[in-house]
Amino acid sequence: MNPVQATVTNPVQATTAASRPGRTLASLDPLRQDALLAAGLAALASGIAVTVGSGRHPDALGWALLLGLHVPLVWRRRAPLTVLAVMIALIATYHQLDYNHSAPTAASMVVLYTVAVTHGPRRTALVGAAVVTLMLLLKIRHGMAGVQVSFQITGWIVSMLVLGGYIRVHRENAAAAVERAERAERTREEEARRRVAEERLRIARDLHDLLAHSITLIGVQTSVAAHVLAADPERLDRTAVAQALDDIAETCRTARGELRTTLEVLRAPGTPDARGPLPGLAGLAELAKSAGAEAELTVRADAVPPAVGAAAYRIVQEALTNAVRHGGRADLTVRVAVHEEEDGLRVRVTDDGVGAPDAGPPGFGLVGMRERARSVGGTVEAGPRAGGPGFEVSAVLPLGEKPGERVGAEG
Repeated sequence: MNPVQATVTNPVQATTAASRPGRTLASLDPLRQDALLAAGLAALASGIAVTVGSGRHPDALGWALLLGLHVPLVWRRRAPLTVLAVMIALIATYHQLDYNHSAPTAASMVVLYTVAVTHGPRRTALVGAAVVTLMLLLKIRHGMAGVQVSFQITGWIVSMLVLGGYIRVHRENAAAAVERAERAERTREEEARRRVAEERLRIARDLHDLLAHSITLIGVQTSVAAHVLAADPERLDRTAVAQALDDIAETCRTARGELRTTLEVLRAPGTPDARGPLPGLAGLAELAKSAGAEAELTVRADAVPPAVGAAAYRIVQEALTNAVRHGGRADLTVRVAVHEEEDGLRVRVTDDGVGAPDAGPPGFGLVGMRERARSVGGTVEAGPRAGGPGFEVSAVLPLGEKPGERVGAEG
């Protein structure tokens, strides 16, 4: 095992390293951070009490009050208003006894900042007004000197409250920005998952249409070859057998090519044209020729959008497959009509077969045709043909803006 793997895969060493004395202040829990802050402020206040500032040096009671008013700072984040109330009582008593007036200043500013950073602007303003009022009541007996000091203290109080309010707003904005970023990331992930699901569904439809059509044709062509072989072995029609086998080979080659084109999207998902060219109305003639039954094709449409042409092709392909599979007749005839009307491209596939599906589990043919039509805003209706035997599939696919119309409008 190399050293990098040992470092990553050994949680005991990681835990031991994290518990060593060299941890930073930011890694400590908030209560311990505030305890260290209170101790530091108490040491600073002790130094000020015996060096600078007005008032007398603290005696035993003064030291008890000065050090005791720093103790509540340990819980300043958990209950800031309670800590402020306790500290105001201790600080007021300390000042009334005329001990060094500069010593508790830092602690009082910290608790005011904490109140402002943890509460809204209205409550912060009320707290500030109450503290200033109490300070004025304590200083009023000092006359003009007290008024001057009161203005100075009021400035410090307002400054701390404004600073705390600014930090609070900044934190709220930062949290909102992080939340928006996380929401955007979740949205991107959901969009990616949706696109993956849509692509999987598209590939499933393509594979279903391709394989169902090809396997049905191979089945029909194999049945023809088997029938020729079994009909009269002594007068074997080698030409018919060879033609059936050639048709099977051609169907396999065509299916292999279409399958390769369909699966390219899985091999190269980053390429801009990973899907390959879409099938369209131009391929209907070849599709009808290889239908496995007598097919009559009529197409009266031109310059349809590629997506609409692909949907029409797949609907016709699935309808031909179902007709051959469920027609139940050797001399089955399928009529395919594709023509353009005002409401869109109309696709109609009818056969004169039995029209009843074989017994067995339901397939996805009709569902796939409806999904193909829905992908371009169209509809599909399928059912027994009215006025005679057979089955009919009818689809209406909106054309939208045809490819040549935009060029003509811009020209």
